[in-house]
Amino acid sequence: MRTRPLKVALLGCGVVGSEVARIMTTHAEDLAARIGAPVELAGVAVRRPSKVREGIDPGLITTDATALVKRGDIDVVIEVIGGIEPARTLITTAFEHGASVVSANKALLAEDGATLYAAAEEHGKDLYFEAAVAGAIPLIRPLRESLAGDKVNRVLGIVNGTTNFILDKMDSSGAGYSEALDEATALGYAEADPTADVEGFDAAAKAAILAGIAFHTRVRLDDVYREGLTDVSAADIASAKRMGCTVKLLAICERAADGQSVTARVHPAMIPLSHPLASVREAYNAVFVEAEAAGQLMFYGPGAGGSPTASAVLGDLVAVCRNRLAESTGPGESAYTQLPVSPMGDVVTRYHISLEVADKPGVLAQVATVFAEHGVSIDTVRQQGKDGEASLVVVTHRAPDAALSGTVEALRKLDTVRGVASIMRVEGE
Repeated sequence: MRTRPLKVALLGCGVVGSEVARIMTTHAEDLAARIGAPVELAGVAVRRPSKVREGIDPGLITTDATALVKRGDIDVVIEVIGGIEPARTLITTAFEHGASVVSANKALLAEDGATLYAAAEEHGKDLYFEAAVAGAIPLIRPLRESLAGDKVNRVLGIVNGTTNFILDKMDSSGAGYSEALDEATALGYAEADPTADVEGFDAAAKAAILAGIAFHTRVRLDDVYREGLTDVSAADIASAKRMGCTVKLLAICERAADGQSVTARVHPAMIPLSHPLASVREAYNAVFVEAEAAGQLMFYGPGAGGSPTASAVLGDLVAVCRNRLAESTGPGESAYTQLPVSPMGDVVTRYHISLEVADKPGVLAQVATVFAEHGVSIDTVRQQGKDGEASLVVVTHRAPDAALSGTVEALRKLDTVRGVASIMRVEGE
């Protein structure tokens, strides 16, 4: 074993960063044995130096992150500060000054991963980011390495624990969205400002990363269609139950049937109770990967939190340190296919549409005519009426999303349609 330690700089010491530092200290001997050399925490960049950080030498604390990554004797920089800037500049500066990088920054990787990949390649360094998607669940490495010889056609999963907790509570207790969100906040699953989670931004960033790796093409956050769950109601959950389904916020990345394009989307969807994702409860994550030779693979576990995310960071740290000792690098960007990302309108899916209509003869015929005119086939219809008003629930067969959207707009114009109570896609069949 080499006795000279590999030096590590830690950018950020919040929930994840502090846990990374703790594990590096308490498991130092094991890490050294697995790597083949000791690792030494050489500096920790923070915004509030006066905060007491148990187990971390105060002499390692600095507010000058730039000076830390420029030191020249740093072997690996761990970035867990998040956001676009200054993270992007700090990471590229680390590469320029000889360090490899381990990051948990999904937002930056989804927004501008190409810049980071290019900087890593230019300077012959590693960029690892297992912790950016699904916490402790090994997902990035299997896609980049284990399935490198296979053809991945679809990635489907629950990649945000907060939203899964909310929808699970709505399903199990009958609570409304606001009540479930309040419980998630009280338990620490939701941030004070939950927008990134409940509006789907967090899941969309992860979808962009997964699609890019799975399909060997560049997919940015702006390429991902996104809907949040704020409009999901208790009535939607009840309708799903009547169909033998539950509602989940899904990230779905697909290769087109002709192989000439890909799609990436995040939205609530009804899935059958028989589907394995339907049983994913609380704040857990689960992802299905469908590959040509390997078939269906499922990855399941805690998708967030200090310890699970730190586990992923430390796994990357071990891999990167091993590469340093071997004077080699791991996989970089693979975007050779250069496949275009198709818009949501081209996606073929199913719809569950709930309409408020006049309770009189001929309404169902009018509605069916609109579906037929837009080339959308109806699978099932359920109608209930009382006192001159009725609810009409239509579930369609698979059709292009643009045709389904056009159908809904045409339905809104019918005099007999009082309103569109809800629209939700149906997946997992």
